[in-house]
Amino acid sequence: MTAGESSGSVVRRILLGSQLRRLRESRGITREAAGYSIRASESKISRLELGRVSFKARDVEDLLTLYGVTDGAEREALLSLVKEANVAGWWHSYSDVLPGWFQTYVGLEGAASVIRGYEAQFVHGLLQTEAYAHAVVAQGMRGAAAEDIDRRVALRLARQKLLVSERAPDVHIVLDEAALRRVQGGAEVMRGQLEHLVDVAQLPHVTLQVMPFSHGWHAGESGTFTMLTFPESDLSDVVFLEQLTSALYLDKREDVAQYEKAMEDLRGQCPSPEESVVLLRSVMREFG
Repeated sequence: MTAGESSGSVVRRILLGSQLRRLRESRGITREAAGYSIRASESKISRLELGRVSFKARDVEDLLTLYGVTDGAEREALLSLVKEANVAGWWHSYSDVLPGWFQTYVGLEGAASVIRGYEAQFVHGLLQTEAYAHAVVAQGMRGAAAEDIDRRVALRLARQKLLVSERAPDVHIVLDEAALRRVQGGAEVMRGQLEHLVDVAQLPHVTLQVMPFSHGWHAGESGTFTMLTFPESDLSDVVFLEQLTSALYLDKREDVAQYEKAMEDLRGQCPSPEESVVLLRSVMREFG
C-alpha cells in the first residue's frame, strides 16, 4: 500500500460522510432518526458525516435504505467507498505517540494537492530538519520517554517524504520572522535549519516567504493556520487550526474564504520568495 493510497482513505471517508449528509438532508431526516436506524446516537451520525470515524458496511446499507437509495449502481458506488475509507493509514503505527485529533490532519496532508499556510512561532513541520524537530518535540513533550520523542520526530520526518514524492503537492508557506529567530536547540541547530530552508526554497513546487518584523501589522495576526486543497473537485478546501489539546477543521465556504483572503494578503504583503531567501541568509549569518 502506498502513502498516497492510505492518505486517500481519509479523503474517501470525508467524501462518503458528506454524501450521506446530503442524502439525509434531501430527505428531511434528522440526525437523531438516522442514528436510531443504525442503533447509534445522533453524535455518531455527526461524526460519520464529518468523516471523523470509520464506517461499517451494514450501517451504510441501512442508512441508504432509510434515505431511499434503491438504485443498485448508486448503492454499490457508495459501499465501495466504505472499503477504501477504512484502509488504515501508514501513520497508524505511530498512534501511541500521535494524538487522535492529529491523525486526521496527517491523512489530509498526505492527500492534498496544494498546501498553504502561515506559521507564527515555529518552522512548518514539513520544512523542519531532524535536529530542529527534535528540539521542538522535546520541549512539547517534556517528561516523555526518549523513545517516544524519537518516534514523534520520526513521524514528522516521514511526513516530509511528500516533498520528494512523484505526487508532491504545491506548497506555499509564509514564515513569520519570529519563527526564524526563536532559538530551538541552540545556534548550530538554528543555522542548520535556516540552511535547509534556503535549500528547500529552491524546489520548484515549494514557495517560501518570510514576513519581516519591519512590516508591522499583517493578515496573519490571528495566528498559525494551514489550508489544504484536494484534487477531488467535490471535496472542499479544509483549514486546519491546531490548539493545545485538539484542533479545528474548517470547511464551510465562508470560513475557508476568510482564510483564503488572509493567505492572499500575506503573499502580497511579504517580500518576494527571492527577497525572502536573502532575509533567510541574513538571519543565518547571525547564528555564526
